[in-house]
Amino acid sequence: MTGKIIKGIAGFYYVHVEDRGVYECRAKGSFRNEKIKPLVGDNVRLEVLDEKDMEGSILEILPRTSELIRPAVANVDQAMIIFAIVKPDPNFNLLDRFLIRMERQQLSTVICFNKQDIASKEEKEALRTAYETCGYRVLFVSALENEGLEQIRKLLEGKTTTVAGPSGVGKSSLINRLAPAAHMETGEISRKIDRGKHTTRHSEIIALGNGTYIVDTPGFTSLDISEISKEELGRYYPEFARYEPYCKFSGCAHISEPSCGVKEAVEEGKISRVRYGNYKMLYRELKEVRRY
Repeated sequence: MTGKIIKGIAGFYYVHVEDRGVYECRAKGSFRNEKIKPLVGDNVRLEVLDEKDMEGSILEILPRTSELIRPAVANVDQAMIIFAIVKPDPNFNLLDRFLIRMERQQLSTVICFNKQDIASKEEKEALRTAYETCGYRVLFVSALENEGLEQIRKLLEGKTTTVAGPSGVGKSSLINRLAPAAHMETGEISRKIDRGKHTTRHSEIIALGNGTYIVDTPGFTSLDISEISKEELGRYYPEFARYEPYCKFSGCAHISEPSCGVKEAVEEGKISRVRYGNYKMLYRELKEVRRY
């Protein structure tokens, strides 16, 4: 029997098997000897030990298609970042940090702006222009009014998607709309053991059916990107690539150099001034990071 690990707590792994439910499993001891650690998102082969109590043992971790470091999760196909258009206003620096991290992990990202029901047409258009020119898919939805959820469902279908966003933007409301049974499933796990109640919250996967999963990551207010060098930062701004051939100097940092193709594109409105402003801010920040 095969399934997907949707949660791991204190050495127990909760494996979702399509059309059967969630099994509480231990990993076989040889994993520890071979220094193999099961991850949330792993597809596994399991042996059922007790069908009545839904208990089993993980026998094999199937080959991974991808492995993210932050959050630590396997076999993710795409990322969806959720921000509010207003109330709170989007923190573009934080949004860009997330996009940089996903670019670095070579994961395609969809940007989902919630609360479109209370935003103006101009606010939406400014966001669309800023991020679609970078090559990102931009969606506008309202969890409160149930608007735009069908297009999200189509985008998620048959894939494993990591979903993240800062607190207060309606991420939980959106996930609850997409997966109304999620609370019931979480409750089922909590009833089996008490372990989850007082532990730090980790990523967990919610099964939507038909091979569709979402990875719900804890809300964040900041993202550290200090592992990136200032020299490589520009690689993670995909809109720069088109204009870099017009830079006079090889290895141009797009900061103070003359005849810079990227800066000219900013002046001509081809690259978002907000995005470029964040790039300069992050470049300065990374310049101060000590490398040992």
